[in-house]
Parts: sequence; C-alpha cells; structure tokens
Amino acid sequence: MRRQYRSVRKIFLSIDGLQPEKGHETLYVVRELTKKRIWFAEPLLSATEDEVRRLIAKAKEWAEAIGKPVVLWLSDKQDAFVKGIAAEFPAVPHRYCDNHFIRDVAKPVLEADSHAKVQMRRKVRGLRKIEQAVLKQQNAEPSTSLAADDPEATVTVLVGPANNPAPEADSVGAVVLAYCAAVRGILNDDQGGPLHPPGLRMAEGLQEVRESIQRNLNAQKGGSQRSSWAAWPGALTADWSTSKPSENQSGSTSRTSRR
Repeated sequence: MRRQYRSVRKIFLSIDGLQPEKGHETLYVVRELTKKRIWFAEPLLSATEDEVRRLIAKAKEWAEAIGKPVVLWLSDKQDAFVKGIAAEFPAVPHRYCDNHFIRDVAKPVLEADSHAKVQMRRKVRGLRKIEQAVLKQQNAEPSTSLAADDPEATVTVLVGPANNPAPEADSVGAVVLAYCAAVRGILNDDQGGPLHPPGLRMAEGLQEVRESIQRNLNAQKGGSQRSSWAAWPGALTADWSTSKPSENQSGSTSRTSRR
C-alpha cells in the first residue's frame, strides 16, 4: 500500500452499502478515489452506528499507516455515515453522492417519466397476438402444386418453415418477429437514473422503430413485393436512426425449379 501511494499527496475516501437481495446482509465497501482502489469490504447484518463507525475507524488506521492525509469523504446521507465520519474525521469535509442528490431533486421529473412509461405501454399493445399470427402462418401445412403431365413444367413448391421454409415468407416473418422483440425490449427497459430517464429513452426507441417501419413501407412503393421483402432484413439489422434499405441487395432465392 505504501508503495502504491508513494506518489499520492492526499486521499479521498468513500463508503457505501451494497445489498444484493432485500432482507440479506449488506456489504459495506470503503474505496479510495484517487487510485480508484477498494480498500476493504465487510458484510454487516445490522448497520448500527457502532458497526459503521468501526469501518470508518479502520479506514482511518489504513490512512495513517500509509502516511497520507484524508482530505474528503464521500457517501450518501445515511445517519450512520454522517455521525461516524464526523466522529473519526472531525476536520475533514464530508460531501454527499451527486447521484443521490440529483435523484432527490429530480423526483418530480421521475414521477412524470414513470407516468409517461405507463401511457406508452398502454398504447403499444398486441405484440403477442402479432407473434402468434406469424408463428401460425409459418407452421402452416406445406402445399405443393405439381404439373404431372408436362415433364418440362415449372413446379412451385410452398414448404412450411419446420422443414424447408419458403425464403420470402420466412424472411418477412423473421422481420416481424424481430420488430416485436425489439419493441418488447424497449418497453421492458426500466434501467436509468435521473440523468437518463427510462421513459425518455423508451419514447426515443419507439420513435426509431416507427421510422424504421416507415422506411420499409416506403421501400415497397414502386417496387415488386419480392424485392421489398429482400430489403427488409438489412434495414432491420442496421442502425435504425441512419439505415436505409439496401437498393443493391439481391432478390430472395427462387422457389421454382425444373422437374
């Protein structure tokens, strides 16, 4: 430790409690921010003032052992942290976590964001019905049209995806299912704090999907159905905000063969 901190003039410490599951013991972690090192961590069944102060006192011993002054503590506003740091480091400034502060300030915004998510989820519905319809169509029984009297006749074979899927139909179904999966992922994304509201990201994601679908619909105007189908997978896998269906993408594999 002394060797690692030889070039450091002063140190900044932080403490926080991490609870993997509600009802389980909390892991308290003390970190040094200058070198971005975790000094130590201990699980505590009960985060009493005495137990938390013991950890802070241990951090004080480590700082004294390496001979570096602690110039700042950072934590949330938990009473045990506030009192323990004040007792062990009375002359050291104690600042509170920006994320906790911003979250409290932004509470009205987050409530409005949560309401917006509810409204969007109410409006974007029916994904499961669309998926079931596509899967039902893909699993349809194969049908075969044969011209038995003419050995040179062209034979068109429609086969269900369970055996040998028709390229065009299977491609369209895959695109529809991929869109449904993308929309479901957007609707289920609840991660983010006050600086990155999930409702705002949800609205942006749904708008990108809408624009992507509109581009595909525009691609069908003036072109054959087969060429439009061939362009869809490329448009879906590309960046929604900038992608355009490929004009040079070749048509789907023909389903006709000579008998």
